Amino acid sequence: MNMMNSFAVLIIWSKIILAVGLPKVQQPNSIPISSTASEIAVVKDFLAKIAPQAKKLGAETLERLFLGYPETKNYFAHFNTSHGSDDLLKQGGKIFNALGYAASHLDNPDGILSALKKLHPYNLRDPDKFHMMSSTINHVMTSNFEEEFPARIQASWDNFMDEVYNVLLTKYR
Repeated sequence: MNMMNSFAVLIIWSKIILAVGLPKVQQPNSIPISSTASEIAVVKDFLAKIAPQAKKLGAETLERLFLGYPETKNYFAHFNTSHGSDDLLKQGGKIFNALGYAASHLDNPDGILSALKKLHPYNLRDPDKFHMMSSTINHVMTSNFEEEFPARIQASWDNFMDEVYNVLLTKYR
């Protein structure tokens, strides 16, 4: 995979982090993406299956994030963080829709560049929180999709999420 795919992964986490309102940092250096075409296809297929549940899954992710990592709740002081709140559903949907967007644009350099021009992908801070979010998303996937998330799909998903995390970490080097 090429550098353009690194930008696609950066876009996804930029959207996720922007959706949760974290502050600004410097432009990153990119790193190469190692996912194979087969792994990307698996991730795209899985995201297409779960897309109708994006808001619910995203809200659950945020709820679990707040329970497992209470310090992350500070970024959402203006939210109603109670179970099933409109705030959590809206933000959660943004997170999962952003994952879908990135996965669907990994093979489209023109689309990636266009999206980069429209985004402000440097509004990020605190790389420890990226790992917390990624870990929580993985937990939500495994707990909600035990049958639909066998080892083969989980391995592709984990690789995709690790790459997203690693691309974001390059911002802090």
